[in-house]
Amino acid sequence: MKLLKGVRVIECSMLAGAAISTHLVDLGAEVIKVEPPSGDYVREMTWPIVNGVSLLHLHVNRGKQSVVIDLRTEAGREVFLDLVARADVVIEAMRPGGLARRGLDFERLREVNPRIVMCTISGYGDTGPYRDLPSHGIAYDAWAGIIRPAQTDDGFAYIPEHVSIGMNAGPLYGALGILAALTNARSTGEGCHIEIAQADAAAAFDWLRIESARAYERPEGEVTGNQSDEYERRAPGTAGMEEGVRYQIYESSDGFILLMCSEQKFWRNLCQSIDRADLFERWPGKQCADHAQGNRELRSELRGVFRTRTTAAWVSASREHDFALAPVNDTATLARDPQFLARTRWMPQATLGADQLPNPIKIVDEPVAVPALAPSLGEHQRSLLETVLAYDDDRIRGLRDRGAFGSVDLRPEAG
Repeated sequence: MKLLKGVRVIECSMLAGAAISTHLVDLGAEVIKVEPPSGDYVREMTWPIVNGVSLLHLHVNRGKQSVVIDLRTEAGREVFLDLVARADVVIEAMRPGGLARRGLDFERLREVNPRIVMCTISGYGDTGPYRDLPSHGIAYDAWAGIIRPAQTDDGFAYIPEHVSIGMNAGPLYGALGILAALTNARSTGEGCHIEIAQADAAAAFDWLRIESARAYERPEGEVTGNQSDEYERRAPGTAGMEEGVRYQIYESSDGFILLMCSEQKFWRNLCQSIDRADLFERWPGKQCADHAQGNRELRSELRGVFRTRTTAAWVSASREHDFALAPVNDTATLARDPQFLARTRWMPQATLGADQLPNPIKIVDEPVAVPALAPSLGEHQRSLLETVLAYDDDRIRGLRDRGAFGSVDLRPEAG
């Protein structure tokens, strides 16, 4: 995909914050990852490790180019500013103020490029008491109330299995902000500095539960439950679904399905399709949002019904008779699901070092583009210095002697 062809991004990142520009490179942007001489230790971070390199690095840094610049040196800062002058976006994906401490804050960048868009993404953002708190991705979900501690049989608390929201949502919001700022910069000639906290993003993704809890702080005469629940309040979010019946998970003969027949028309269609009009006549429900909350007798009836067919058979019946139902997958069965197989093509291990999911944005009638393998440290050093900055051999040697590049290999064949 080349929707962002011609957009050049300079990224200073550590660990998973680099995902902010993964979205951009997948859409065609050129992303230059500026690394310190010691490199980004994301290559060794977490599991699995694929042929000596972490899947985290292979995924979040796919399609990018790596150049080593020691920003602690005056010569390194010169090179960085030369890159900024030729770029559209600068991303700072680390603890807040990393570039500013090296004399490379937004005001300095804007001196060499008034149209530059700078985006800072960090754990807790640029303000607040947690600003400089060391953290990893799960911290933002714990902070936002998304995960609750589980306990072992002998009473030890542990982290439950969950999707990491903050470390995924933060980069997504950041990419959206960058594109909005870039559009503005191209129309006005003025850049801007935006900042994203992954903790804020985790909370923003969970807005319905958080805002529901806030709404419930108001008097019950003002804020109630659904009409179908006789206006009785339920717990926010999916916690209020525990005693649901028409909207609930049930066992099939070979797995699980999620029933979603809270609308009366879907409930009627289901009952007719299984020749159980008696269920509809006895418990017709209301027009919408009626989960038959707490109806254990109906729940038992439905448990017996759904155990009689496979998940695939129930999905087929849902499509044929128009009632809402979905298969319940895990991360292994998802890859065998026919909907997944129809829409998703794994990007191959042979190209990217590990099988990876593509960006979900699709251009109609165009194949999915496969980005390049995530770079090794300084892999594109020589080529970027020569092609992007037009440095000749004498300039490169002079900068190297002044410590701009650490000890990275500068032979032409090294990149």
